[in-house]
Amino acid sequence: MGLWSFVKGAGKKVFGGDDDAEVSGAALQDELKDLGLDAEGLDIKVEGDQVKVSGKAVSQEMKEKVILAVGNVEGVAAVDDQIEGGEGEATFHTVESGDTLSAIAQKTLGKASRYPEIFEANKPMLTHPDKIYPGQVLRIPAA
Repeated sequence: MGLWSFVKGAGKKVFGGDDDAEVSGAALQDELKDLGLDAEGLDIKVEGDQVKVSGKAVSQEMKEKVILAVGNVEGVAAVDDQIEGGEGEATFHTVESGDTLSAIAQKTLGKASRYPEIFEANKPMLTHPDKIYPGQVLRIPAA
């Protein structure tokens, strides 16, 4: 549990093309459904540029993926994690300019060749290992 920071101006556009489009809990629920993530039992509320997620997650992995899916949306600056369930603390990495999954794997998991683990841990939000962008937050699997 805690407050996770994201880059408000980066991320997937799910609220329409205009700058005045407002982030809504229903649109975020739709995004989770589109990604095939199990958000049953979770409540999503939006207050300005912060999203509060509460309820009970089906697993630690799903909890982390939900946080990332709603946080990596354009217009969201923070996710207040009030989700029950799951074991342990999530490990996230914010992509910097010039980062690759291999470089992130080397930094976080000790071996560049472990980049497929990071890719798999971030599916379905990631569709290709080369499609990451600065400001995106990625889930790092347990070593």
